[in-house]
Amino acid sequence: MIDRNSANASFWSSKLGQAAMASIAAMTMMILLSSQVQPGAAHAAPMAHPAAEAGSMIEIA
Repeated sequence: MIDRNSANASFWSSKLGQAAMASIAAMTMMILLSSQVQPGAAHAAPMAHPAAEAGSMIEIA
């Protein structure tokens, strides 16, 4: 039978385990920081379309 506590402890103390912890921390920070970014007023403005001033729109399928 494998002693899971000693196996877990040896993995996290190895170089691969430390790299895994660094990767998990980096992904967590990326998610937290990307959820903080909100589009500004420039991104909220609709894009101007030249055909809108002509009064007719043609949709090409």
